[in-house]
Amino acid sequence: MTEPGADTGSVVDGRTAQRAPGRARRLVASAPWWVQVIVVYGLARAVSTAMVLVLASVQQANPWTRASPSYWEYANIWDARWFGYVAFSGYPTELPLDDSGHVTENAWAFMPVYPVVVRLVMTVTTLGWDVAAVLVSLAAGLGSALVFHRLMSRFLEPDRALFAVVLYCVAPVSVVFGFGYAEALFLLLLNTALLLLVDRRYEWLFPVVTVMAFTRPGALALSLALALHWLLRFRARRTEAFPMAERVIAASAAVYTGLVGLAWPVVAWVATGLPGAYFDTELAWRAPYIGRVELVPFTAWFQSGDWWLGQPLGTIVVVGLIAAFGLVLFSPAVRRLGVDLRLWLLSYALYLLAVFFPQSSVFRLLAPMFPLLGAAALPRSTIYRVSMVAGFLALQWGWLLICWGIDGADWTPP
Repeated sequence: MTEPGADTGSVVDGRTAQRAPGRARRLVASAPWWVQVIVVYGLARAVSTAMVLVLASVQQANPWTRASPSYWEYANIWDARWFGYVAFSGYPTELPLDDSGHVTENAWAFMPVYPVVVRLVMTVTTLGWDVAAVLVSLAAGLGSALVFHRLMSRFLEPDRALFAVVLYCVAPVSVVFGFGYAEALFLLLLNTALLLLVDRRYEWLFPVVTVMAFTRPGALALSLALALHWLLRFRARRTEAFPMAERVIAASAAVYTGLVGLAWPVVAWVATGLPGAYFDTELAWRAPYIGRVELVPFTAWFQSGDWWLGQPLGTIVVVGLIAAFGLVLFSPAVRRLGVDLRLWLLSYALYLLAVFFPQSSVFRLLAPMFPLLGAAALPRSTIYRVSMVAGFLALQWGWLLICWGIDGADWTPP
């Protein structure tokens, strides 16, 4: 006959085991918001790192790495090598030309803040480029997640703001938070700029956008958002106070952001003596698709549609995407995020439509549309939330499979 104590003990142990996950959840839920964000970010990066390590283990030797490279090596291929070139060699004063005299791909397409920061970390820590580049991105990615939570908390309840951060950390291209790319640092600065805009702290925009404008392109889109913000506040000045001091500083921030957004092409012009040095460099990346063309605003998406899908389907798809984005922008879920974030989404969409040629890097360039994740975080259904996380992780794996690994036939970077 079994002793009563033995049965009681097994029941207690079982109940304890069942309660442990619940206690862990309650412990996390009761933690400060920044602890919750750190936990989410750490778990997300652990999953991404595991994916990358699996792919690295089967990677064949290539122009950048040996076969089965380490994580650090594998995280520094593609554009990461251009940033390394900038860090150690700077920018060319004479642009490289092909046999026809056209500008070819070169370092002027990559802005200096990220490689300078990595080089400073290398100097202070004596780490090599591969490790330092990844650590800078990881730290900047965590900072961006923390600021994104603050931004979402201006519009969403705590649980929804935290789930928006979950989506941000497992998004299909969030793996770049652990790569030698400038995206993480740019998103940290952009999140900060949007939070300052929402909080009406215009004076702090000047240092933030100064650094942001030399990290990645996008300051011109922010300048447009600031200008539209000013116009809307001025129009509503009778119902919402817009003091003269705020008018001046907000207008100054919009103009200044536009000027620094144009500064890098001017720097390239001065350094090389060629007025179109930067633009010709950027156009070199689309030459394999459509040949050598002039930069005509608002034509590249249609050129891309024609190249990928032919006519009339290419044009139909582009028009459909524009219409669909308009519907999303005015949907109740997105309207919940407030007018300022919607102005940013509109401005950045117009910026991409004006200057970007959609190809394999389009997924990365859509990352600054991250405020949309706040709208995606509204439903509280457990099934919905689990499905969204699983779907995002599946897309992340798909992005890595399609865009990151090198199979010898790749001709365009992720």
